[in-house]
Amino acid sequence: MRTTLNIDDTLINQLLETTHQKSKTKAITIAIEEYLKKKRMKKILSYQGNLDIENNWQQLEKEEMAEYEDKK
Repeated sequence: MRTTLNIDDTLINQLLETTHQKSKTKAITIAIEEYLKKKRMKKILSYQGNLDIENNWQQLEKEEMAEYEDKK
């Protein structure tokens, strides 16, 4: 998608230097992807201590295997 943006030249030059890209499009795409990744990670980390996840995967695996064996 083609979009027109007014971005400070200094910011663009810093972005090109930081991302080691020659293309402004590629540099901006990388910056957006990194930004979104960090936002998703921050959201995931906000759940820390708020979720009660049972650590019983071994028991669940045994039950699954027993069901599988019963179907044979």
